[in-house]
Amino acid sequence: MNVIVDLSIFPMDKAGTSLSPYVARVIDIIRDSGLKHELNPMGTCIEGRWDDVMRVVDACYRELETDSDRIYISMKADCRRGRQDGMDAKIRSVREKQR
Repeated sequence: MNVIVDLSIFPMDKAGTSLSPYVARVIDIIRDSGLKHELNPMGTCIEGRWDDVMRVVDACYRELETDSDRIYISMKADCRRGRQDGMDAKIRSVREKQR
C-alpha cells in the first residue's frame, strides 16, 4: 500500500532559536532513502510503501536520539492502495479546481 506521511521531528531539549541543524540531519536521512519527499516550512512529506516510509521515520528518530533527551514527533499518514505519484496528484487535483 502506498502512503504519504507528513513528518515533523525535532529535539525539544536544545537551546537557541533555530533547530535547523537537527532538521538538516533528518532531511539527509530522508534524501538518502531514495523515497520521494518534499520539505515544507513545517515538516516533510515522504511517499512510498508503508514499510519503507516507516523505516525512514525510525531512522530519523534514531538519529536524533543519539544526542537528544526529548524528541517531538508529529506524523499524519494517508494510505491508499494502488496510488502512484500521490504527492503530485493531490496538488494537481486541487489546482485544476481553482478559479
